[in-house]
Order: sequence, then C-alpha cells, then structure tokens
Amino acid sequence: MKVAIIGAGLIGNKRAQALDENDSLIIVCDNNDKKAQELAVDYGADFTENYIDVSRNKAVDVVIISVINKYILPIAIEMLENGKHILCEKPLGRNVEESRVILSAAEKNNKIVKTGFNHRFHPAVMKAKELIENDSIGELINIRARYGHGGRPGMEQEWRCSKELCGGGELIDQGVHLIDLCRWFTDKDVDQVYGKTYRSFWESDVEDNAFFHLEFDGNILAQCHVSWTNWKNIFSFEIFGKDGYIKIKGLGGSYGKETLEVGYRQPTGGIPAIEHFEFDDEDTSWSLEWQEFKQAIEENKEPSGSGNDGYEANVIIDAIYKSNDLNKPVSVN
Repeated sequence: MKVAIIGAGLIGNKRAQALDENDSLIIVCDNNDKKAQELAVDYGADFTENYIDVSRNKAVDVVIISVINKYILPIAIEMLENGKHILCEKPLGRNVEESRVILSAAEKNNKIVKTGFNHRFHPAVMKAKELIENDSIGELINIRARYGHGGRPGMEQEWRCSKELCGGGELIDQGVHLIDLCRWFTDKDVDQVYGKTYRSFWESDVEDNAFFHLEFDGNILAQCHVSWTNWKNIFSFEIFGKDGYIKIKGLGGSYGKETLEVGYRQPTGGIPAIEHFEFDDEDTSWSLEWQEFKQAIEENKEPSGSGNDGYEANVIIDAIYKSNDLNKPVSVN
C-alpha cells in the first residue's frame, strides 16, 4: 500500500511504525517542517508543510490523518475528493456535523474512511470480544469503565485544552474510546445518555473529568468515568453478563500490564470459577489495526472502527454535552 501521513507527532510516528514491508511511505506532511523531515528521512519519503501536496500526489493510495482535531475536516475532505482512502485518528472531527460531512464526501467519492480506534485491537480487548461472541458470560447486563491520566506540567497550554482546537476536553479525548468499546461489545444502539462534565483542576475552557451513563437498546447499561486528574494512569473495563464477568485492566506501558480476568457464575452461588490472562507489554494494536484496514480496502468492505463508528461515537458525545448543559437525560436519535 502506498501511504502518506499528515501529522508527524507521536501518533503519526506510531502509525508509521505500524506499516509493514509491503507498504511504502511516499510522503509525510506536517506544518512543522522539521518534524515532517525527521519522520520522512527514516522511511526514505518526501516531506512537505502543505497537505495539498499530499492530495495531488498520484502515487498515494491511503492517507493517515493524525492532526489537531480542528484541521481534520478540511484535510479529510481534500483527501477524499482527490481519490484517497483515509485513516483518521479519533475523533472523526470535533462534533457530529463534521463527521457527517466527512462521511458524505467518502460516499460521494466511493472511498473508505476508518476512524483510529486502536483500542479494539489490544489483545485483552480482542479476547473479551471473542468471549462475548462465544456467549461465555451470557447475555450482557452492564458495563463499568474508567480511563484516565494525570496530565503533565503545562498541559493547560496544549491544544487538547482548547475547545476551538479540540472540540471538547477529556470526554472527546479518551472518553471516545470507552464509548466506542461499549458500542462494540454490546453491538447495540444507545437510546439515552446522562452525563456530567466539569473542570476541576486544569485551567482551560474544556472539562478535565466526565462521568456518563449510557442506556443501550435491550436494557444494557454502561457507567463510565474519564479523567485528566487520575494521578496514576488507569484503564479498567468491566463487562457483566448473566453467566459471568470480564475484567480488563491496563494497556501496557504507563497504564500497567494488560490483563484479563473471566469469572464464571456458579449455579450454586459462591465464588465464581476464575481464569486469568496476561499479555505481552509490546503494543501491537497499531499494526493489527493497520492490517485490518488494508484488508478492508482490498475487499472493499467496512473496516472495524469505521467512519460510521466514528460518527456514532460523536453523536453520543454531543448528546452527553447536551445532557450536561440541560442537567437531565437526553435521548440519542
């Protein structure tokens, strides 16, 4: 696959490392010329500060977009209108309207959009999905999830703390991953949300904490909390069914070793029968996600973590912000 990367920061570099020997990185773009050059040199690629140079490059099949949220929409439209498939790092725009415009452009130009939901491809998460699909814990009842970190000195000056640049705060930053996983595990639509977002520590115009409740079709409930004031990094995702439970902890690195626990309810009651799984520290989610996306392009099918999944996550995020403003539950249409 002939690839371009727009945005040569941390995530752009991770996306480049996920490419395999059958891929060619053709060109790297970043408004910081030095960053673009540094990444391009490692892969023998061209580099530019202007994303129009990418859209007009006839050799490029797929464009990976890993930029500040404000610039996702114009870049995505430019790429799609010039015949490129795109992998857009989450979120798919700052709000549901931006997502809708991107999907419309993809349909018009017959191109595939993928939202960068790499968490689906962590080994513990994939194992949990397998267990659910095999009915190992029975019909799902509820989900409880937490995700967060403690920020870093000077975080208030970062683009993530600007509503104009990001579209929101921690809800759209890490909360979007929990929302996507809840939708993926349940395979259900969200009917109603109730959420509270607030700023408690970091001086900015966006929230640093969000609590939200999702009510899914079929009476499955999810309670989630995302935080930039969780002074020790955490990822915890618990799924409860009528016959057992699944607990995922950690994502590797600073979030701790990735583990999964399965508990099987005993007909006679008492302590469940428990299985434990531990996974390697190496984060393979980026490369697994990339391979799945390439296959989707080759087979002309919707990828896992599609553009539509990005759109639906933004529908829910917008509803949570509305719920916070109205201080009441909000239906999701």
